[in-house]
Amino acid sequence: MLAQATQPFVGPSIEWWPLTPLLVLLGGGLVLLVAAALTPTWPRGWYALGSCITAGAGLVLSILLWHDVTQHGDRFLVDDVLRFDRFSLFIWITIFAAVLLTSLLSDDFLRREQMDGPEVYGLFLMSALGGLVMAAANDLIVLFLGFECLSIALYVLAASNRRRAESSEAGIKYFVLGGFSSAFLLYGIALLYGASGTTRLTGPTGVDAVLSGNYTVGKEKTLLLVAIGLLIVGLGFKVAAVPFHVWTPDVYQGAPTPVTAFMASAVKAAAFAAMLRVLVYGLQYRQDDWRPVIWAIAVVTLAVGSVLAVVQTNVKRMLAYSSISHAGFILVGVQASSSDGTSGALVYLLTYAVFVAGTFGVVTLVGRTGDAGHDLDSYKGLGRRHPVLAFSLTIFLLAQAGVPLTSGFIAKFGVITAAVDRHSYALAIIAMLSAVIAAFVYLRIIVSMYMAEGEAPGEPVRVPASAGVAITLALGFTLLVGFLPGWLVDLAHDAVPHLTAAR
Repeated sequence: MLAQATQPFVGPSIEWWPLTPLLVLLGGGLVLLVAAALTPTWPRGWYALGSCITAGAGLVLSILLWHDVTQHGDRFLVDDVLRFDRFSLFIWITIFAAVLLTSLLSDDFLRREQMDGPEVYGLFLMSALGGLVMAAANDLIVLFLGFECLSIALYVLAASNRRRAESSEAGIKYFVLGGFSSAFLLYGIALLYGASGTTRLTGPTGVDAVLSGNYTVGKEKTLLLVAIGLLIVGLGFKVAAVPFHVWTPDVYQGAPTPVTAFMASAVKAAAFAAMLRVLVYGLQYRQDDWRPVIWAIAVVTLAVGSVLAVVQTNVKRMLAYSSISHAGFILVGVQASSSDGTSGALVYLLTYAVFVAGTFGVVTLVGRTGDAGHDLDSYKGLGRRHPVLAFSLTIFLLAQAGVPLTSGFIAKFGVITAAVDRHSYALAIIAMLSAVIAAFVYLRIIVSMYMAEGEAPGEPVRVPASAGVAITLALGFTLLVGFLPGWLVDLAHDAVPHLTAAR
């Protein structure tokens, strides 16, 4: 025993090149949170520029790493706790794009609200770092660490506008309910470890191997079923699926609007990546246990999100329930538990992250000083005063409705096709009906911009350069994918890991 205790610790071998996107985010976040705090106030716009440079560098590195995986194949990192594959990189690209857009949107907003400083940008980067870990996690403990890194930064971001009581309220609600979701997720991980004897998701000693077709769970089956249920609850909270959605309208409404954009884009992508990792791949041999649950959750999420969005008068609450409805569409791809379903979900996550960031970009500008002008009346006459801005919002809303020649149509078509291929005809029909109902929500905003009489109260809407760039980038991508979707669909198919379970 003494000889064993005196043996030197030998850590796992680390391949640093695939980890560079994470290191870039960590370094950028530390610079903004530490160096900026120890130096005089930086010139105007430099905090946002630092965040954008960090996100842009991570985006470029992720694209370069995509070619590395294409040449050398998928592999595990850091003693098999991270999986380096194109699935991870696809989500990383999505998160970096979301950080870039929300940083551009935040620049003028924070100065307008007298909140300019490095803290918000640093927290964006730290939260995104947790999202990257969640997307690549091949170990449930590492996934939980990424989950907490993402969540804790978000709690602070939601309450970051100390001049608005609604922001503090949003932070408290998110923190309290988020604590419950973390507990559910951790209990699920513990029980899954008890049933399988491992926290690895895939690989020779992973959960998928232990629960393969040659393995009989026996008396641990009840333990496994409870573990699956708790994992679904924990991840369902983060993706805002019904009935774990109750935080979403209040937090989306109360949080600063660029933070809401970040939650709707980057956070949703990271959470769904974790859900796909756990359910579709880690528990691929137990899909008969979890697919009916995801089917039911998808149905109620689609119904509740689209119906309750119709009765809202606050645009941020409308978009909150719309986000819930979009989560239902992505769950349609998850429940398909197939390569087409996963690729459809990936396309949906990237396209949704971009056009929802563009949508909230326009909402940020219309909110004006005080970030309170979010009722429908605030959009009156926008089509006359700012035709280009109104046109951009119209395209984003049509994309959310799934109108052809926008990226939203490609996204919805992909997940619904995957459901039909798996003979989930009822779910596909419900999804299409919910899209029709949700379209009314977006038409209400469009009508207010172009057809409502009168002018919006309050100060005129300004379009600063940084927000204009973000909205332009989002608009261009939304239309590009709508007209030329093949390249993105092919990339998503290439990003899907191999499924070994029988289909």
